[in-house]
Amino acid sequence: MSKIDLHMHSKISTDGEFSPEELMKFCRDADVKVAAVSDHNSIRGVAAAAIAAKEMDIELITSVELDCHINGTNLHVLGYGIDIVGSKMIFDEIEQSLKIQEKAAGIKRLALVQKLGILVDKKKVQELANQGIIEGEMIAEAALKDKRNADNELLKPFRSGGRRSDNPYVNFYWDICAQGKPAYAHIEYRSLQETVSTIKAAGGIAVLAHPGNNIGEDEGLLKKIIATGICGIEVFSSYHTPHQTAFYKLQAEKHHLLMTAGSDFHGRIKPSIHIGGINTDGSDEKIYKALKKAIKAADK
Repeated sequence: MSKIDLHMHSKISTDGEFSPEELMKFCRDADVKVAAVSDHNSIRGVAAAAIAAKEMDIELITSVELDCHINGTNLHVLGYGIDIVGSKMIFDEIEQSLKIQEKAAGIKRLALVQKLGILVDKKKVQELANQGIIEGEMIAEAALKDKRNADNELLKPFRSGGRRSDNPYVNFYWDICAQGKPAYAHIEYRSLQETVSTIKAAGGIAVLAHPGNNIGEDEGLLKKIIATGICGIEVFSSYHTPHQTAFYKLQAEKHHLLMTAGSDFHGRIKPSIHIGGINTDGSDEKIYKALKKAIKAADK
């Protein structure tokens, strides 16, 4: 079969660039036949993506990516096959609750970055902010374009030729603003157990997104995550090294979990990431059939 891409973001995500309809055009151009728009804590773009997908002969799997935590570790969980009509109220509540926190966290995040000695034009950041929320990626974009930071050692890894220059804006977020980093601004997320329950109540299945980026290869923590009812792991991810892909493929097989694949495309914050650009070792059809079977079983 043609390619699949089960993880991408529209501009409904505060760090996304394109509309749901534009994403489906990109899928068509990349010969992606099965796709999922998985916006952060929101299902508002799914219906529009579904209409566009149908016009382009693309199968859209309903999806969302939810922030949550377990034992103090923040995670991202994908919910596939969810009923976006019957569960609209709960997902809207989650989105609105987090937006309030995210706006406050954005202001704190910016202050912490400035405290590190990185000069940032606040007006420029606010212009870049989507829905009034200041993400780490927007801070990075403004800081890297600010001539006052030309010789700033903290930004060298993200500049052309630097070790983190492939996707400089999002890498800045992970290295400077993510949990455990110096400019991290805490947000009170729902527990993983509650998140898994919400996805299941919406008729979907829960899949752990890009675990290599959130928990590394912590097998002990992974076991605790699986115990909450996770159905699958995003084994094939743009974040994963070949070693991590092999590690999580082994873990999925060991624990009889689904394997999924997603580019986690956002647009300009990840310039080296392209829709349909994930190497699944030729297992696109196997992944698709297993996911469809699991969604059908969950819907009974």
